[in-house]
Amino acid sequence: MSYFLPEQKLTNDVLAAEFPEWTVEKIASKTGIRSRGIAGENEFASDLATQAAEKLFVEHRIDRSVVDYIVLCTQSPDFFMPATACIVQGNLGLSTRVGATDISLGCSGYIYALGLAKGLIESGQVENVLVLTADTYSKFINDKDKSVRTIFGDGASATLVTHGAPAEGLYAFAYGTDGSGGKNLIVPGGGLRPGEAVAPKALPESRGLVSNGLDLFMDGPEIFNFTLRVVPNAVQAVLGKASKSLADVDLFVFHQANQYMLEHLRKKLGVDEERFYVSLENSGNTVSSTIPIALREAEEAGALKPGMTVMLLGFGVGYSWGGMIVRW
Repeated sequence: MSYFLPEQKLTNDVLAAEFPEWTVEKIASKTGIRSRGIAGENEFASDLATQAAEKLFVEHRIDRSVVDYIVLCTQSPDFFMPATACIVQGNLGLSTRVGATDISLGCSGYIYALGLAKGLIESGQVENVLVLTADTYSKFINDKDKSVRTIFGDGASATLVTHGAPAEGLYAFAYGTDGSGGKNLIVPGGGLRPGEAVAPKALPESRGLVSNGLDLFMDGPEIFNFTLRVVPNAVQAVLGKASKSLADVDLFVFHQANQYMLEHLRKKLGVDEERFYVSLENSGNTVSSTIPIALREAEEAGALKPGMTVMLLGFGVGYSWGGMIVRW
C-alpha cells in the first residue's frame, strides 16, 4: 500500500481565522484534525490516484506490467463519463489488456474494493488487482459550511492485491446498506436529479448558504446515530464469519471519520486504546482513503506487525458499511 496527499493544505489556523467562533484547539479537540490536504484547482481524482499508484510502484519496487485490473473507488470522478479508472490506466501507461472500472462508494469503499479484488482473483479471472481510492470532497464543499470544511480532506491510496498472497489473508467480509439514509450525506447539486426531490434539508438556502452549485451536506447527528447503531452489529458480523472474538483481534482500523465519533465507538465496543488505531491529524477524513492511510501509518509507526489479525471497518455515506479481517 501507498498513499498520496495533495501539497496544498488547509490548517486549523486558516479555519479559525475564517470562523472566529471556533478556536484552533476547539477544532482539533472535536475532530482530531490539524491539517487537511486540499486538491488544487486543476487537480482531480484521477491525478491523485495516478500519484498514489506511481508511489506504490516506486516504494515497493513493483513492475507495473503485473497489473491485470484496476478497481478505482471514488465519489468525486473527473467526469460522468469516461470512468476515472480508464483515465488512470492511460496515465500509468498500462497495457490495453488491463481491465478498469470505477465503483461509487465513500467511507466503506475500501472494503468493497478489496472484496471485489479478492473475488476477481479467486475466481481465476485475473492475478493482480490494483485497488485505488481517490476523493476530492473539497470541490463539493461550500466555503461557508464550517461543519464539513473542518472534517474532510482530499487524498488517494493504492493497494496491490495479488494472487501470491494466502487466500486467508483477506476474509470474513460482511456488508450492509440502508439507502433510506442517503439524504443525510449528499451532494444535492450537480447531478441529474434535483436535490430538493430527495433531500430538502440539504439545499443551500435551507442552510443559509449561497450555492456553489454542489454544496455537500452532512446531517451530523443523524450520521452519528447511524454509526453507533450499525457499527457494533457490523463488528459482530465480521467476528462471526471469522469465528473470532474481540480479544482475538490485534488491531482495529476503522474509517477515520473524526476523533469524537471514533472515541465513542471504541468505548461502546470496549476496545482498549492500544488496539484501536486513530490516524487523521495530518490528513483529515479522506473518505475512501482513510483506512489504507491509517494502515500504512500504523505500519510505519510499528503498531502494525506481520502476523497480526486486523479488523477493517468502513461506514458512512449511502448509508453503506462493510468490514473484514486481514491477516497481516
